[in-house]
Amino acid sequence: MAENGASAREAAYTEGVPCWVDAQLADVEAGKRFYGELFGWTFGESYGGTVWAYHDGEPVAGLAHKPDGRLPTVWTVYFATPDAEALSRRILAAGGQIVTAPIPVGELGVAALAADPEGAVFGLWQPGTHQGFGQRHEPGSFARVELYARDPEAAGAFYEGLFTDALVGPDAEPDFGRAPLTEVFPAEMPPHFLVHFRVEDCDAALGTVNRLGGRAQAGPFDTAYGTVGMASDDQGASFAVLQR
Repeated sequence: MAENGASAREAAYTEGVPCWVDAQLADVEAGKRFYGELFGWTFGESYGGTVWAYHDGEPVAGLAHKPDGRLPTVWTVYFATPDAEALSRRILAAGGQIVTAPIPVGELGVAALAADPEGAVFGLWQPGTHQGFGQRHEPGSFARVELYARDPEAAGAFYEGLFTDALVGPDAEPDFGRAPLTEVFPAEMPPHFLVHFRVEDCDAALGTVNRLGGRAQAGPFDTAYGTVGMASDDQGASFAVLQR
């Protein structure tokens, strides 16, 4: 990572800005095949067996093996913070939960998992040598994350209380939005974050998802921030594709 690139990322990823995503998968090799073809990603090993995905040579996501088959197969978004311990205390004070306490990830940084008062799980990332996305808002990389909540107004108050930059990201891009759980989702679906990846053609991306053994779940449909399609990969991890 070039020094000027690292300093730019450090300045961009202020507290509350989505800075990284990873998928917990039963079969990482299958994940590499699926997402490699869907988004044009290449892959390299990172810390502790986690695989990093690259687009145009820049890190855009992580794929990790689930340590326990009973754990959900999911994409998780991580919000930047200069102090994961302090933010964890604020989350608890605001009525959230700490799922996994802050733990060092080698020299890369410190990671933690938390949940908001409705149970939506998200990550915290305190950077070390790894600041976050090397590329975003471009085809094949992170575009935004949407929180689907039973009470979007209460959820908004929770995150606004934690993060000054939570609802509008850097570079004038709306990185974080919120919406109510609707009939698009199964009745038993809990509140959750849905990671969106930018694509050139939403219809074509959903077609590729189906061809690769995944499932196009909804869309394409138009939103205020672009055309969206909801999908799951061939292992059941849900995500969205976004065409601006």
